Amino acid sequence: MKIFFRYLVRYVEGVHNGRIFKPFLKKKDHMEKQKLFTFTSNQSLSLTRLSDSMHKNLFVICIDFALNAITTHGKTKKAEPVKVCITGAAGQIGYSLVYMVGSGAVFGTNTPVVLHLLDIAPMMGVLNGVCMEISDCALPCVRELYLLMTQQLPSKILMQLFLLGQCPAKKGQALDQHAKKSVKVLVVGNPANTNALICSKYAPSIPKENFSAMTRLDHNRAQAQISQRLGIPVADVKNIIIWGNHSSTQFPDVSHAIATVEGKDVPVYDAVKDSDWLKGDFITTVQKRGAAVIQARKLSSAMSAAKAASDHMHDWWHSTPEGKFVSMGVFSDGSYNTPEGVMFSFPVTLKNKQWTIVQGLPIDQFAQGKLDITGKELCEERDEALAVCKE
Repeated sequence: MKIFFRYLVRYVEGVHNGRIFKPFLKKKDHMEKQKLFTFTSNQSLSLTRLSDSMHKNLFVICIDFALNAITTHGKTKKAEPVKVCITGAAGQIGYSLVYMVGSGAVFGTNTPVVLHLLDIAPMMGVLNGVCMEISDCALPCVRELYLLMTQQLPSKILMQLFLLGQCPAKKGQALDQHAKKSVKVLVVGNPANTNALICSKYAPSIPKENFSAMTRLDHNRAQAQISQRLGIPVADVKNIIIWGNHSSTQFPDVSHAIATVEGKDVPVYDAVKDSDWLKGDFITTVQKRGAAVIQARKLSSAMSAAKAASDHMHDWWHSTPEGKFVSMGVFSDGSYNTPEGVMFSFPVTLKNKQWTIVQGLPIDQFAQGKLDITGKELCEERDEALAVCKE
């Protein structure tokens, strides 16, 4: 398969109020410099260094990786690109996430993507470096790449959105004005559950079901702990649940989890045979894992967070397999006696890009107590955040 790329750098003058110029817009009075050339995947790509005088007028850097076609087993198949925006893209999580999205790990190796990487003006130099690395990776799925230094979102085109940074109210307003109403939004920046709630509040034209908070990192951590305890592959552990908030009050629950041991599906409680550990150290290890990573590497758990964001959006896009559910922060409808009006992590199945809370799971007294604690914290966060919004 031969891949052709086109590289375009634009320096735009006189742009105000977050106005975004579409790629290849032919307005000479707005263009100071333009480069266009084509090369194959074995050629290198050099970026033009920006002078200080040009940088202050830079609004959009557009790199168009023009994927002409996808060839599979001798047949040519064209696919519509998925348009993705990652905010806070110059940060640690963004650095790992951009590669995962561009590699095809999220939307599929035969699905081209158009990436919009957004960050604040002081981070544009760093973001430019991320852009260089994306080009150097020669990712066949990346068709177009836009670097934006504005709170505005690309107008009416977004299909998927990863919110890694803060300012959920401003981003909600931008979504309400500029994004497609079918956009799927994953909020990662902490406090993720309440940030997702506030983001949705300021985007009333977008269905609440399209907003979610990431608890998949906690889910993956719990899954890894069980696989290590049993000495089995992590893929042989399923249906772990993270209830509630992405915080130290979360409840990692294996009461309904299944492990495949020596070719047989066994309830995790029966496989581990240590209820004291499952109700004690296992829970606290998952709850405090983020702090443990920070203490060890002096930085946050960026790589695993990016992987979790990819897993979250992958399942939302492709659906969950039959008999499997995952953890996802979604709007509570009161299921399992949880408080309504908060973004609560539940076990969910996904089909046709819609999530459904798994119903009818038995909840014992121990579990209900844990749900009450994390639910109370979410209500307190919600009330505090809404009070600030009124000020």
